[in-house]
Amino acid sequence: MSSLEALKKWFSTHKEELKRDYFSFLRFKSISTDPDYANESKACAEWLRSYIAKHCGMKTELIPTPGYPLVYGEDMRAGIDAPTILVYGHYDVQPVDPIELWHSDPFEPTERNGKIYARGAVDDKGQIFFAVAAVRAWHEMGKQLPVNLKFCIEGEEESTSVGLSKALPSLKEKLKADALAVVDFGQFDETTPAITLGGRGLVTLELILTGSNGDLHSGSHGGIAYNPNRAMAELLAKVWDDDGRVRIHGFYDDVLEMTEKEKDLFTPNVDEKSYRKEFGIDAIGGEKGLPLFVRKGFRPTFEINGMSGGYTGKGFKTVIPAHASAKISCRLVPNQNPQKIASAVIDFLKKNVPSGIRIEIKNVSGEEAFRGSADSDLAKAVCLASTEVMGKECKRVVSGGSIPIIASMCKILNAEVVGMGQGLATDDIHAPNEHFDFKRFENGFLTFARTIELL
Repeated sequence: MSSLEALKKWFSTHKEELKRDYFSFLRFKSISTDPDYANESKACAEWLRSYIAKHCGMKTELIPTPGYPLVYGEDMRAGIDAPTILVYGHYDVQPVDPIELWHSDPFEPTERNGKIYARGAVDDKGQIFFAVAAVRAWHEMGKQLPVNLKFCIEGEEESTSVGLSKALPSLKEKLKADALAVVDFGQFDETTPAITLGGRGLVTLELILTGSNGDLHSGSHGGIAYNPNRAMAELLAKVWDDDGRVRIHGFYDDVLEMTEKEKDLFTPNVDEKSYRKEFGIDAIGGEKGLPLFVRKGFRPTFEINGMSGGYTGKGFKTVIPAHASAKISCRLVPNQNPQKIASAVIDFLKKNVPSGIRIEIKNVSGEEAFRGSADSDLAKAVCLASTEVMGKECKRVVSGGSIPIIASMCKILNAEVVGMGQGLATDDIHAPNEHFDFKRFENGFLTFARTIELL
C-alpha cells in the first residue's frame, strides 16, 4: 500500500472522530478583536495545545505574549541533518456581524450538503486543524516524522498579530526553521491545486471627522453647519482619479513592475466573466487597463472598509452628526514601506479635509508584503503533494490578501515561505455563513501529510 493510500485509509477510519474534534475547536468564540471574548480565546488556545500534546506526540506549551498566547509544539527527533519546518496558523476568528444573516449559529457547527458552516470553518481553524490531524496520523500510524516540525499558532491574526509581533524577536531561536509553511491560503479553484508565493502588505487606520460639539437638528442647522458626513464623502472621493489610480503623493513610488519571470511563473487566477457572475458584481474597480489578477495581487490599493456617522438605526432621525468616521486599509506590494505609505495617506487626508472640520487619525498599523521562492524545497514538495492528491497540475499564485506577521517572520527567522491551503473565495470567509467542504478538509490533510514525507 502506498503512503498516500495508507493516509486515505487512516482518514476514513478516523473521519467521524476528526469531525467531532473539529467541531469542538470551532465552538470556541475566539474573536480576538473583541475583549469580551478574552476567556474564550484563552480556553481555545489551551484546548488546542492539549490536543496536539495528546494526539501528535509533540512537546507543547503556551507561550505568553503581550496579547493572547501562542500555541507552540515541536518534534525535533528527525535530527540536525533533517530540515526544520515551522507551521504557522491562527486560532482566532473574525466577528460574526451581521448575525441576522447567518442561517445557523456561527459557533454551533452545522453540516449541510457536505459543507461545515461555522465562523472559522476555513479561516483558519479548519485549515490549521487539518495540518494538526496530518501530524496526528503520522504519530498514530507509528511513523517518526522525517522532518523536524514546529507549530506556531497565534491568537490575533485577525487583529494585527500584536502579541506575536512584539514577542517575535525574543522567539528567534525557538522558532528557528529552514522553511515556513503558512496554512492559511487557498486553491486555484475547486478541482485545481495551488501554492501561494506571496501576499500583500497592509496599512490600516481609523479616520474621524468632527464638525460640532454634539448632534444638531438638521432643520435648525441645515444649510449652516458643515455636515461631517458630507466632509467625509468629499474627502475620500478625492483619493482616486477617473482611471482608478490613487492620487496620494508617493503612493506608487516604490512599486516594482511585474517582471517577465513573474508573468511566466504565476497563473492568472481571476476570470472577469466568472468573477462577475459568482459574486454578482457589475462594477469593476481598481486601475483601469490592467488585468484583474494584476490588480488583485501585484498592485497596491486604498479601500474604505467601513463608514458611519449620524443615525443608522431603523426609521429616521433628522440630525447633522457631530462626527463621521471611516475605517481605511491599504494593501501593499513588495518594496513598499508601510510607515512611508501611512505617512503619505495621513498627510493627504489632513491637507484635503474641508476647512473648519476637525480631523483625528488613530489606530495606525502596518506590515510589509512577502514573497516566496518557487524553487525552495518546501514549494516543490507542496506542489508535488498537491498534484498527487488532486490529480491536476499545481498552479502558482499570489494572494491579494494579507497575513500581516509573515513578512516579519521571514525576516527574523531567515526562512523560505510557502502559503498552502484549501480555501476558496466562495467560502464566505469573514462573512456570514462561512463554510468549508469536508472533502477539501480531507484534501488538505492528505496534502500536508504527503508534503512532510516528500521533504
